[in-house]
Amino acid sequence: MKIALAQFNPTVGDFDGNSARILDLANQARLNGAELAVFSELCLCGYPPQDLIERPSFAARNQKALAQLARAIPIPSLVGYVGKAQDDTGKPVANSAALIADGKIVFEQRKMLLPTYDVFDETRYFQPAHTQHIFRLNPEILGITICEDCWNDKNFWSQRLYERDPVAELVGQGSSLLLNISASPYTLDKRSLRHDMLRAIAMEHHVPVVYVNQVGGNDSLIFDGSSVAFMPDGRVAALANSFEEDLVYFNSITGVGDIRPQPLDELGAAYHALVVGTRDYVRKCGFSKVVVGLSGGVDSALAATIAVDAMGPENVLGVAMPGPYSSEGSLRDARYLAKNLAIELQVIAINETFDSYRKALAPVFAGLREDVTEENIQARIRGNLLMALSNKFGSIVLSTGNKSEMAVGYCTLYGDMAGGLAVISDVPKSMVYELSKFANRARMRIPQATLDKPPSAELRPNQKDQDTLPPYDVLDRILKAYVEDLHSPEEIADHYGFPLDLVRSVARRVDQNEYKRKQAPPGLKVTSKAFSVGRRFPLAQKFFPISEAVFH
Repeated sequence: MKIALAQFNPTVGDFDGNSARILDLANQARLNGAELAVFSELCLCGYPPQDLIERPSFAARNQKALAQLARAIPIPSLVGYVGKAQDDTGKPVANSAALIADGKIVFEQRKMLLPTYDVFDETRYFQPAHTQHIFRLNPEILGITICEDCWNDKNFWSQRLYERDPVAELVGQGSSLLLNISASPYTLDKRSLRHDMLRAIAMEHHVPVVYVNQVGGNDSLIFDGSSVAFMPDGRVAALANSFEEDLVYFNSITGVGDIRPQPLDELGAAYHALVVGTRDYVRKCGFSKVVVGLSGGVDSALAATIAVDAMGPENVLGVAMPGPYSSEGSLRDARYLAKNLAIELQVIAINETFDSYRKALAPVFAGLREDVTEENIQARIRGNLLMALSNKFGSIVLSTGNKSEMAVGYCTLYGDMAGGLAVISDVPKSMVYELSKFANRARMRIPQATLDKPPSAELRPNQKDQDTLPPYDVLDRILKAYVEDLHSPEEIADHYGFPLDLVRSVARRVDQNEYKRKQAPPGLKVTSKAFSVGRRFPLAQKFFPISEAVFH
């Protein structure tokens, strides 16, 4: 059987647009001799639809759109949508895969394993499948699963999350071909893990495995696509592009298929993910242009470069806002960056505005020395200016703070945190430098001086980040261990040989600044644990972790 792996970029709630794209790809597949087209999880409505699912009209639109699509589809196609639950107990809807052909739904399979970890909350919305069944589509006997259904192989995972294994059950019923439709978000190294797991399933059960994943960005989540087909011997028989829409073909009998080139390394994949996430967030929210504050530092330089690659230089406005403590080099670097990126640059000095704030507050602050208050005023002036430009020109502001700063609260509410999208808020500072060098691989875009100078907010004379923070190579290791791997300060100090007081102080800053992060714009998720979707901690709490386990 010649199968088309059809990965495309759906928009949540755009039933007409998503249906048109599905139909277009199915027509292309028919013209290329495909006998079956396989699409991604919930592709008809887009993933993740979140609480839209609780609106009865949303589920009704899914079912109406699927019926209309079935009447027009030119070849048998497997489509993900919000279907009706199996019975009247519990949730009224199910995460479903419909095989449509000959003008109707000929088979339907509901998702059995509903994830409730990290960014997933599917038991909130869906009723799980109680049973699964095979379906014959000559010459194959199809075993159809949906995303998490294939993530419970006892031979691959040391600790399973579910009692049942839908894949093993379908193979036990006689399936000759396993199909999995997914909406699996990208994180660092996720593509290789996913492929290792799918290869293990193909080899364990001695059947080909076809996996079709969503591609594109929806809110904070970025989907890499990377759809793949494995043969029973573990060989990759078909592989779609990463971070691009694609249509590749796989013959389940001969094992012949299309194989696209992939990003050379994970750094390149992460950069492409941020570009795709930025482009889709901006466009799907109805914007066409962006504004970026350019400080002359590496964070804003990287954010602006990503914005240019996402939106084109003609749609990016850079704004330099020198203040009383800004160095000449910072403004010079901002100008060089704007020239290298071919973007418009506006320079708006904040000295007079800052002086007016100090004058207005002088009677109230009489007798008190200047401190972080005055530093934050400068940041908030800049935030106000960026938002004014956003309002006037209908552009979205991209905030430029990195994960390391967000973690410890080294950022200003309503100042540098202002904006509609935090492009690199899940990128640790050390990785900011790596991604900046990647962005310069073809030619120098981010000035070398920006990469070489010590990081500074330039909100007081001779200020450096390390006046307040540990060196970033130290800080980032502590943060990964504490935030992503959930280790205690004692475990981290013992493992790395860092002073325990240092690690505890970093951990306390992470915990104490949860309230700031709750007010930050949405960010793009690229690590295993981002500070937005998928991480839920209370704001008012007094728990502080102690050592309980061995550091791995």
